[in-house]
Amino acid sequence: MARKRVVTRVEGMVQGVYFRDYAQKEARGLDLSGWVRNRPDGTVEVVLEGEAEKVELMLAWLHTGSPQAEVKEVQVTEEQPLGDKTAFAIRYN
Repeated sequence: MARKRVVTRVEGMVQGVYFRDYAQKEARGLDLSGWVRNRPDGTVEVVLEGEAEKVELMLAWLHTGSPQAEVKEVQVTEEQPLGDKTAFAIRYN
């Protein structure tokens, strides 16, 4: 299966609404690697790597986010896969 890696920035009301927790659960359920973190500008950054089809499913989820979130835009940049197979994590920096 083809692997894919993307770096995303999610804009809208995405901090303080459990976005990171829900993203971690969703990504782990899809067996994706990567991480999620809040950014100082109020956006959330998400890095995803795994099977291309599963990355696409997670990208679709990011457009809705957690139940309390109001996603306005998701910017996506594709990168070369690094072969990362670590568990998806929440970063606090």
